[in-house]
Amino acid sequence: MTKRLLFFAYGITSYVIFLATFLYAVAFVAGVAVPTRLDGAPQTSLPTALAVDGGLLALFAIQHSVMARRWFKERWTRIIPWTIERSTYVLLASLALLFLFWQWRPMGIPIWSVQNEAARIVLWTLSAFGWLTVLMMTFLIDHFDLFGLRQVWLPLTGKAYTPVSFRDPLPYRIVRHPLYFGFILAFWMTPTMTLAHLVFAVGTTAYIVLAIQFEERDLVFEYGATYQEYRRKVPMLLPVGRLRQTVTQATRLAD
Repeated sequence: MTKRLLFFAYGITSYVIFLATFLYAVAFVAGVAVPTRLDGAPQTSLPTALAVDGGLLALFAIQHSVMARRWFKERWTRIIPWTIERSTYVLLASLALLFLFWQWRPMGIPIWSVQNEAARIVLWTLSAFGWLTVLMMTFLIDHFDLFGLRQVWLPLTGKAYTPVSFRDPLPYRIVRHPLYFGFILAFWMTPTMTLAHLVFAVGTTAYIVLAIQFEERDLVFEYGATYQEYRRKVPMLLPVGRLRQTVTQATRLAD
């Protein structure tokens, strides 16, 4: 019982650190209320800033992607109990992000700056909607399993863990990865885009597209033909195919 309580405390601690990291990320990207920010005056030479920021993004991408792979989990759970595997992943991902926030090097150099007040409000609203989308999507697919709380809670209550079954709530019928789409909105919808912000947005977007390829291999392995059929029908990030299908159907009905 003591071990299960310790695992539960560990899972709760990891989750609280994640929540703090998520809130800091929102403020970091927006440039408000936190000591370190995505944008700002340059603190070092441009080549140094590019190298440091690129390295920070690569560090997070490697940790976040490698530790999520099935082959890594199989080896990792020989070292740590499976009960806290997900909580450990969440904790290390949060620490990697906090390290990025701490060491990030702003570069100055504006790329664009929207001055129209109405347009600025629209962009900030879209960015906020992106962050809200990220959070909402986690609850639609099982927030507590995604962040390791279910894995530490069930053993504490004497219940066996069962994997989350495949499901596709409404946003997931429009695109396969609405959570990632929310991140893209949050990072790109800004009235002031500096070079550092652009590096961050391009780097994270490229990582998202690449990570999806690895993630979907695992999903096909786990859910088989069900996920293959889902992938065939639903576009990845942008509902382009779905919109084209809707227009085609409307045209046929009009004829």
